[in-house]
Amino acid sequence: MIDLKPYNTFGVSANAPNLLLADSKEALIEAIKNHPDALILGKGSNILFTKDLEKPVIVISNKGVTTENQENGQKRVTAAAGESWDDFVRHTLSEGLSGLENLSLIPGSVGAAPIQNIGAYGVEQNQFFESCLALDRTTMNWVRFSKEKCLFEYRNSYFKNEGKNRFIIWEVSYLLSSEPTQLNIEYAPIKSYFERHPETQPTPKKIAELVIEIRKSKLPDPNILGNAGSFFKNPVIEEELALNLKKKFTDLPVYPATNGVKISAGWLIEKVGFKGSFTGDAGVHHKQALVLINKGGATGSQIVNLSTQIQTTVYNRFKIRLEPEVTIL
Repeated sequence: MIDLKPYNTFGVSANAPNLLLADSKEALIEAIKNHPDALILGKGSNILFTKDLEKPVIVISNKGVTTENQENGQKRVTAAAGESWDDFVRHTLSEGLSGLENLSLIPGSVGAAPIQNIGAYGVEQNQFFESCLALDRTTMNWVRFSKEKCLFEYRNSYFKNEGKNRFIIWEVSYLLSSEPTQLNIEYAPIKSYFERHPETQPTPKKIAELVIEIRKSKLPDPNILGNAGSFFKNPVIEEELALNLKKKFTDLPVYPATNGVKISAGWLIEKVGFKGSFTGDAGVHHKQALVLINKGGATGSQIVNLSTQIQTTVYNRFKIRLEPEVTIL
């Protein structure tokens, strides 16, 4: 049996009968043929194990980044799914490319980025996504997915719905610019910095530096304190409900969204008193209520129980259902 504790950022123990590393297409195909029901893992940064597994685990561990010139000064940058997402972002910045700087320091692998449609500080990966190559584990054929076929939505994609457990992402391509024409500095602390320092021009590297400072000041390092980043999605609610809540709570953060208004899940959790609270070793981070943490000895079930308490309390108070962003197994 293999303990999966080193393979998930929550740092919880769960056993699997076997673990295989897929660092080439051939290795992945062979692993799937021998273990067609295997669980596919990247960096384990968006998963919570609550029990031992009865099936093997395949870890996508391929590496490599390539760059190709495109029209209009753009470049297609293709990264292997097994690459660290933050390492990939740092690579694009070192190449003088802009687009992904707001997504600096997000934990996880490149292959997980389209599945979750990761986003932060006003930017989502789908804004620069071009395509991805995936293995269809039912036909063993390689399939190229365009942006349109991925059906990206807020923290959602085809790979979390119809394509769930069928397609294994192998590489991802983004279209980035060597000219910083699409810099996003609308996130309040970033915007405030440049307003206070008019002598400093926004650049991709400077924005990345600010994002990293913000994340480090608010979010725990999973190497030190087990977590998977944001545990819940920010809920999208009807505009009427948002307006009524805003009348009662003037400090409620609201953001425009498709089919409604997006509000802060962290704010809701803090308002019902869970911020900084613990039940044993499972708790809510004292700086960011959206982050559930493992202080060292928590089980996955204990973390899930805490999340359920939070969901119930928030719903009873605000009639808003919080949906986990993390995959619970």
